[in-house]
Amino acid sequence: QVQLVESGGGLVQAGGSLRLSCAASGLTFSSYAMGWFRQTPGKEREFVAAISRGGFSTDYADSVKGRFAISRDNAKNTVYLQMNSLKPEDTAVYYCAANLDLPAVAADHYDHWGQGTQVTVSS
Repeated sequence: QVQLVESGGGLVQAGGSLRLSCAASGLTFSSYAMGWFRQTPGKEREFVAAISRGGFSTDYADSVKGRFAISRDNAKNTVYLQMNSLKPEDTAVYYCAANLDLPAVAADHYDHWGQGTQVTVSS
C-alpha cells in the first residue's frame, strides 16, 4: 500500500522559514516524479513545485519562485520543500504527490497523495 506522509508544517511569522518533508513507502520512490501542492478552503488545489525522478529537473509556480526549493533524497524515500521568506498568502494545507511519469503541474497527473500538513503564516 502506497503511503505519503507529510510533516514539518506549523505556525510561522511572515518572513520566516519552514521545511516540509514527505516520506514515501509502498512504492519504488526513484521511479516517481514528486510534486507539492497547496489548498485553501474553497479553492482548487494549486501547484507549488515538482521534481523529476533523479532530482535533476525542478519546476515552480511563479508565486513561490526564488523563495521555495524542492529537493529529494532517493536513499531515504523522502521529498522536501524548503520554504523561505514566507508570506501570509502561503497559508494553506500542503500536500505531496507522486507521479509515475514526468514532473507535472496538473494535479490530475499524480497517482498518489498524502494527507497534507497545515502551514500558517501570520502577519
